Amino acid sequence: MEFDDVILGRRSIRGYKPDPVPRALIEEILTLAMRAPSSMNTQPWNFYVITGEPLNRIRAGNTERMLAGVPQSREFRIGEPFAGQHRERQIGVAKQLFSAMGIARDDKEKRQDWVLRGFRQFDAPVCIIVTYDRVLAGSDDTPFDCGAVTTALVNAAWSRGLGAVINSQGIMQSPVVREHAGIADDQVIMKSIALGWPDHDFPANAVVSERKSVKEATVFVGFDD
Repeated sequence: MEFDDVILGRRSIRGYKPDPVPRALIEEILTLAMRAPSSMNTQPWNFYVITGEPLNRIRAGNTERMLAGVPQSREFRIGEPFAGQHRERQIGVAKQLFSAMGIARDDKEKRQDWVLRGFRQFDAPVCIIVTYDRVLAGSDDTPFDCGAVTTALVNAAWSRGLGAVINSQGIMQSPVVREHAGIADDQVIMKSIALGWPDHDFPANAVVSERKSVKEATVFVGFDD
């Protein structure tokens, strides 16, 4: 794939085939991703790549705790609820997804099932947990760098025919993830990535979220118009 094809073609995949993903292919993708830049080359990231029965235990634990009303325990700051244009974009992509899946506004059962898919890592055959070294906690550079490597990872996956979706639902119950993934105490859990072969018959996989324009996002200074 050409670089532009990867960037413009990639989208979040929320429905997967059950086929396993070869470990060698994941290692190839991670090798590419870790060429991402980091602050002063600190490379704060680490990855826990989970499949099979350990992943099934995480899915079950996440679901059981959420249905039981156990408060979420993500290890990164989530800030205040979205408002204004940010909330509008959040609602906009939700409407796109629900429309694609045929989920009506008042269909509570289907809406809950959709939410639970996130806690199950969208039933993907692989989950990658992105962590960073706890000794660097408190630096804004560190999560910024983790974002860079995660973006590189999902783009590298797409270039190899794999789909992915970056998400927080899969790590909302961090004790479950720590236990079954064996995450070391010196690591902070940052994000999770569902990974696998896209199911092209899954309606939500056709959704392409809208982007604001360069004009909306950019201020040019010192250029001759």
